[in-house]
Amino acid sequence: QVQLVETGGGFVQPGGSLRLSCAASGTAPLFSFRNSAMSWYRQSPGKERELVASISHTGEQTTYADSVRGRFTISRDNAKNTVSLQMNSLKPEDTAVYFCKLRRRFSANDYWGQGTQVIVSS
Repeated sequence: QVQLVETGGGFVQPGGSLRLSCAASGTAPLFSFRNSAMSWYRQSPGKERELVASISHTGEQTTYADSVRGRFTISRDNAKNTVSLQMNSLKPEDTAVYFCKLRRRFSANDYWGQGTQVIVSS
C-alpha cells in the first residue's frame, strides 16, 4: 500500500509564493520512493486535471507545463521520501487543488494524494 499526503496549500496574493510538499510512505515491495517518478497535478473547478511538473526517480530529469515553467520548481529528497513544488510569481489562474502522484518504475499503477488547495487572489 502507498500513501501520499500533500501539505502547504493556502491563500496567497498574486505575485506571492507557496511551497507544497508531499510525503510518501508505504510497504515494500509495492512502495519504493527512490524507484518512483513523482508528479504534481492540479485541477480547477470545471476543468480536467492537468500535469504541472514531474521529476524522475533520481531527480535528474524534470518536466514542466508551459504555464508554470520558470515560476515553479519541483524537487525531491529520496532520503526523506518527499517531493516538493516551489511556486513563485503565483497568478490567479494557478488557483486549483494540487495533487501529488507516484508511479513506480516499470509499473502502470498510479497512486494519488488527497490534494491541497491553493488559492491565488487579491
